[in-house]
Order: sequence, then C-alpha cells, then structure tokens
Amino acid sequence: MIDLYYWPTPNGHKITLFLEEAGLDYQIHGVDISAGDQFKPEFLAFSPNNRMPALIDHAPADGGEKITVFESGAILMYLAEKTGRFMPADLRGRKVVMEWLFWQVGGLGPMAGQNHHFGTYAPEKLDYAIRRYVNETNRLYGVMDRRLAEHDFLAGADYTIADMAAYPWVVPHKRQQQNLDDFPHLHRWFDAIAARPATVQAYARGDAFGQRPGVTEEGKKLLFGQTAATLRGAAKG
Repeated sequence: MIDLYYWPTPNGHKITLFLEEAGLDYQIHGVDISAGDQFKPEFLAFSPNNRMPALIDHAPADGGEKITVFESGAILMYLAEKTGRFMPADLRGRKVVMEWLFWQVGGLGPMAGQNHHFGTYAPEKLDYAIRRYVNETNRLYGVMDRRLAEHDFLAGADYTIADMAAYPWVVPHKRQQQNLDDFPHLHRWFDAIAARPATVQAYARGDAFGQRPGVTEEGKKLLFGQTAATLRGAAKG
C-alpha cells in the first residue's frame, strides 16, 4: 500500500498518472495547500520542503521498513525503479529519460508555474513578468514540439515518466496563454496521453478535491508569503 499526499495540481497529477498506469494500490490523503496543510508538523516530518506530493511506501522493494519520498521527480524515479516500468533498463535509454525528466523539473514546471503566478495570482499585473513567463513557456513548448516531431514520446518510442512529468504542465495551456494548434507535434502527443485510460482515471481521482472555492486572499498568503521564520514556527506547531 502507498499513501499519497496529494492535491490536484500538475505536480500532484504526475504521481497519480504513474500509480494508475502501474495499477499500484494507493490511498490519497488530501493536502489542501490553500488551507496550509503542507505546513503541518506531521507532514513536514517527511516532506521537509513543505510541498506536496509526497508518499509513504509501506511495501518497498527491499522488503524493509516503510520508505518516504518527497519531490515529484524523485517520486517518479522511485516508482519506476520499484516497478521496473516506464523507465528503460539500458544505460542510454535511461539517460534520455533522465534528461527530459530533469528538463521538466528544472524548466517547464518552474517557468509555467511563474506564468500561472503572475498571470493569475499576483496582486499586481506586472506586464514585464507576464510577458517574460508567457514567452518562456512558449519557448519550452517549442522545444517539446521539435522533439516530438521526431519521436512518439519525449524519451523516444515509449511512454515514460518523462511524459508523465510534462503532460500535467501542458494541461493548463490556455491559462498559460498558449495555443496547442501552434505546436502540432506537441498537440498530437497531448491528445494521445489524454486518451489513455490511466490518464482519465488519474484526473478523475482528483475530481473529489476539485469542488473547492477559489484561492482566498488568506490562501494566497499561505501559498506565496512564507519565509524561513514562518516555517520555523509551523514546524514547532
């Protein structure tokens, strides 16, 4: 059994995509990031960056004590190694998957996230910041489109954790002010992943958390106003 600490954000969806594809037994524990659940001491005990997703694997592959994992990229790698799925066994194939996984973790996710922040949540509409991140998101979509012009999936012929990492960050493309029709190869890839039964089920699992009010001003303070000092207070909670 895997306990998944989750909220229906792109990073949360990455993990349910894998778990549904692999057919692993898991239970979701909601971490309402707008309510500050990510700062609770019991969550910080195994997710020290106060971010979800995080998981607890009660049946690790080595047969030992339960294992906790935080950070979505690390979780995908852990699950791929646990199951032997969605990651090539050969050195070169694994290398390519790692390149595209780290590309998403270090590039697409942060840039699209800033796109969301300045376009939707920032109290001031800063034209420079909005243009900066919309343009960078556009550039990154172009990187994917060029790659997918030559390959079915980001790492080659097979669906891997690299695709699972990137896909949820393309789902909100309209919010990011991107038009998938401008990226035909990316559009083909996106539609193919959207149609996978496991993708449909993964997003359906998030629907239970989706009927929530919009982020309040207090929620924005929790999401965007934390410092080291406030986190020290939360940890002592």
